[in-house]
Amino acid sequence: MQFTSFGFLAFLLVVAGVNHVVPRKYRYIWLLLVSMAFYVSIDAKYALILVLSILSTYAAGLAIGKSKNPDQNVQERKDNLKNEGVHGSFLVNVVFISCIVLNACMIFGFKLAGFLVPNSILAPIGISFYGLKAISYLVDVKRGDIKAEKNLIAYALYVSFFTQIVAGPIERAGNMISQFYFPVNTDYYRLQDGALEIIWGFFLKLVMADRMGIFVDAVYGSSATGTITFLATIFYSFEIYCDFCGYSHIAVGAARLLGIDVMKNFDSPYLSGSIAEFWHRWHISLSMWLRDYIYIPLGGNRKGTARKFFNIIITFLVSGIWHGMGVTFLIWGLLHALFQIVGSLLKPARDYLVKLLGIKRDSFAHRAVKVVFTFMLVNFAWIFFRATDLNMALDIIAKSVKVTPWVLTDGSLFMYGLDGANMLVLLLGIILVLAVDLTSCRGVNIREKIIDMNLVIRWMIIIPAILIILLCGIWGGNYDAASFIYQQF
Repeated sequence: MQFTSFGFLAFLLVVAGVNHVVPRKYRYIWLLLVSMAFYVSIDAKYALILVLSILSTYAAGLAIGKSKNPDQNVQERKDNLKNEGVHGSFLVNVVFISCIVLNACMIFGFKLAGFLVPNSILAPIGISFYGLKAISYLVDVKRGDIKAEKNLIAYALYVSFFTQIVAGPIERAGNMISQFYFPVNTDYYRLQDGALEIIWGFFLKLVMADRMGIFVDAVYGSSATGTITFLATIFYSFEIYCDFCGYSHIAVGAARLLGIDVMKNFDSPYLSGSIAEFWHRWHISLSMWLRDYIYIPLGGNRKGTARKFFNIIITFLVSGIWHGMGVTFLIWGLLHALFQIVGSLLKPARDYLVKLLGIKRDSFAHRAVKVVFTFMLVNFAWIFFRATDLNMALDIIAKSVKVTPWVLTDGSLFMYGLDGANMLVLLLGIILVLAVDLTSCRGVNIREKIIDMNLVIRWMIIIPAILIILLCGIWGGNYDAASFIYQQF
């Protein structure tokens, strides 16, 4: 059962309907039952791995939590450590480290096995996401940031919540578990808001991402060269954005229908003015996870410039490995680290140039140049992310630098799976996506604007939107329109 299937929509409607009539204090039990059923429906053979992750971190959390209490002051914590003694502290650390290693090995072990023996072992669906959630919970308990959760059902729901288990967002236990105990009742406003978010997610996935995927796959698998190849790299940048952002919108909207608020995972990333800003806007939940559990524990930017650069490299290498064990993923992560390091080193020179030329940093032209330059850096890195191996990545780069603008008018463009009408749909769609992102950057929530409109006008927007998805979405048995790119990670 995939997010963009009619089966999922029917499933969600039933779950939301029952959830509405179940007493609030018991809803988390209902949601756990349907979450486990959902996971079994998509990956039954690896459901035991999910259960193992839940039980191991739950038990370890209880063991660690006996010596941690977020409500205690510093002196009380010191007194507890003294009473606990060296032996007790050692055992707690052994439990903590062992459980972290177990869950990390489950994440990266399956990835490594799949890399060493291609097509032989498939990683459990969602393990990269629910694994990071389980690890973050354990670290937060160890730090004393949250209390160990004693209710196994509530904790199991946190790890396995069906709207997030396939591809995030990677929420924190401190935000989610409290909501499970006291979910918000879904009123008419939340119902509309969640539905609109789901509709936008379906548009991004079925109309945009899957359509661009046809062109990208055809070009990457052909001998195409020049401007067509360059255009394919641009399309892939938007494909992966629309695909993953579309999933996130569906996940957030579905959770909202159930009275649960999930964090925003994308914030107009392709309008960023630097690589550092891009990572504050792209896959926000993963970026925050890497910052809080990798970068800051390594020392962050507190131990000098050289150490800061080293920490950035390690953090992005971990990000690359998390996405995949191939060399191309490592290069992708390393490129983003190097982009930030070079940007930091060149900052004094850039500041001097801006002052010398009298450039206004807050001007539209200056911002536009930064946005375009940042996008091209991100686009270049995506080539390694998309390529199946290093040779393909280098081949795509070599082909894309050749300038052959005539292919845009001689019909060559339409030889890779999309005709003129489909290309027009993509062009208009990209303009719409960028327009929505731009309004979001300016603090305008389009869903709120639509909800506040007159009932007739509101439905004059919603009905055509649904029709566009049904008519222009990529459907059919020969194309897997329900599979999200990030589901493979």
